[in-house]
Amino acid sequence: MEYRTLGNTGIRLSALSMGASSLGGVFHAVDQAEGIRAVHMALDAGINHFDVAPAYGATVAEAVLGQALRGVARDRYVLSTKVGQYDKYGVDFSAAGVRAKLHESMQRLGVEYVDIVYCHDIEYVDIDVVINETLPALRQAQREGLIRQVGISGYPLAIYPRVLAACDLDVVLSYCHLMLGNTRVLDLVPQLQARGVGIINAAPLGMGLLTRQGPPAWHPAPAHIRARYAEAAAFCQAQGVDIAQLAIQYSVVHPQVATTLVSTASPAHVAVNLAWIDQPIDEQMVAQVLRILAPVLDESWQTGRSENN
Repeated sequence: MEYRTLGNTGIRLSALSMGASSLGGVFHAVDQAEGIRAVHMALDAGINHFDVAPAYGATVAEAVLGQALRGVARDRYVLSTKVGQYDKYGVDFSAAGVRAKLHESMQRLGVEYVDIVYCHDIEYVDIDVVINETLPALRQAQREGLIRQVGISGYPLAIYPRVLAACDLDVVLSYCHLMLGNTRVLDLVPQLQARGVGIINAAPLGMGLLTRQGPPAWHPAPAHIRARYAEAAAFCQAQGVDIAQLAIQYSVVHPQVATTLVSTASPAHVAVNLAWIDQPIDEQMVAQVLRILAPVLDESWQTGRSENN
């Protein structure tokens, strides 16, 4: 397993990390025992970073991940969770709310500190609240030793320069912007690296766009984007290639990001993902897929408030 340093944090992360949203049944119902085995398999293979959030499955993902990590030496893994978005429990980016919910997350996860805490999907709220309340509250928790690093997450790339213009960050978590068909986050790399901000990439499968079965019904991509990705997936399948393999390989090989998060609750999928990143990427197939995706290359969709996009 390759390991990379996360910005100026000094934290070393495995190039492939495990997203725990699947443990909360976000994509489909899961067997929690299978999910716990998937976490243990990942640890044994050298994956050392696990990302979760209270919003994933209305705290279920945190609880299951906490069970999986119980008894595992704390220095074997880097753990991140999020604040602000709480699924059916609503949204609360206030300083008091953040502190209360952070302690609840730590109890579910069974830890005395969290390595990274993100303000979760901030494009849905007033970003001034994030800057003036949420981030200062997290910095206070950092001073108290409850968390090691502070960051933000979200889909629109415009949120990152806006927050960085007002305050410092340790880490950012960007998703669907370093994947096969969209690499727009690379435009932000010079600015982030100049500030020593670590970059974590998530959703290399485009939340289902880069899979044989396609995205779930709730996926925010418009129809013309979905259609192009479906065409690319069908082309790969006709050639006997799983487009998900190309997608994971394509994201992991980029050294500008410390790690790429892939969400799964399946030991079998963990094994397949590990096997894929050990294989060389088929550059010819990548080129053909990119030709199919050319009409929607680097095209994004809107999420959250319009002023945050």
